[in-house]
This record gives sequence, structure tokens and C-alpha cells, in this order.
Amino acid sequence: MPYKVNPDSFGFLVTDVARLIRAEMDRRISEAGLGVTAAEGRTLSHAARAGVVRQNVLAERMGVEAMTLSATLDRLEAQGLIERQPDPTDRRAKLVHVTEKAGDMLERMAPISAALRTDASLGIAPDEWDRLLELLKTVRATLSAAKSELAAKESTPE
Repeated sequence: MPYKVNPDSFGFLVTDVARLIRAEMDRRISEAGLGVTAAEGRTLSHAARAGVVRQNVLAERMGVEAMTLSATLDRLEAQGLIERQPDPTDRRAKLVHVTEKAGDMLERMAPISAALRTDASLGIAPDEWDRLLELLKTVRATLSAAKSELAAKESTPE
């Protein structure tokens, strides 16, 4: 008898919701004619969230390959939305930071994100939505802590 997979397990639900949100955000950004692609908008948002960050760290946080991110950053830099500078602690590494011009673009994207959140929360009471966000933050913190503990164990000499 074949193994039955639960399509409503935590992993499938989180993955499905993330995929659906990303696809809808991509569609809405494209329709808005902001002058950035959905991937550029996503990268800009992640860069703003991270602050000044190494390019490879930003790629890891976004879950994309460094080369894919590099091409997107090239386009954002050409538009004056981000700047890359050598990391003073490692000249091979580049630090990414958003420019003042990026603030304007992020402000233009904000209502699109807000409308998507509103649509995603339809049928959910505001207090339940807030609780969902808090639970997801707890899951994120738990998984981040586990990842940090594993990294610390792997870097500790025996």
C-alpha cells in the first residue's frame, strides 16, 4: 500500500501559502507598473529589512543562489535603488545597502503588500490573525535557534 502524504501538514501549508502569496504579489507588482520586476521588488524589500548586509548573506536569507541575486542587484544598482561597496573586513565580499531612492519605491510597494495582507486575512477575525502572526514568529524563532545551535556545534573543535 502506498504511503499517504498529508497535504495539510505544517510544511505543505506553509509552502503553499508562501507560494501563493509570492505569485499574487508578483502579479500585483507587475500590474502596478512600478518599474521594477517582482524579483527586484522582493530583493529590495529583503535588503531594506536586513540593513547593510553582505551580498552572500542576503542571498541565503532570501533562499536564492548568489549568482541569481547578483544579477538582480545589478539591475537595482543601475536604477540607483541599492549600492554595493567592498566589505572593509573582507575586500572579496560586497556589502549591500538601499539608497534614499529605494525608500520611494518601497513606499509605492507598501499599499500593494497591505492590500494582499487584507485579502489573505479575509474571513479571519483580527485577533485570530494577530495570533497567527505571533505563532509564526514563535516557529521562526524556534527554527532559527535550532539552526544557530547546529552551526555552533559544527564549528566547535572536538
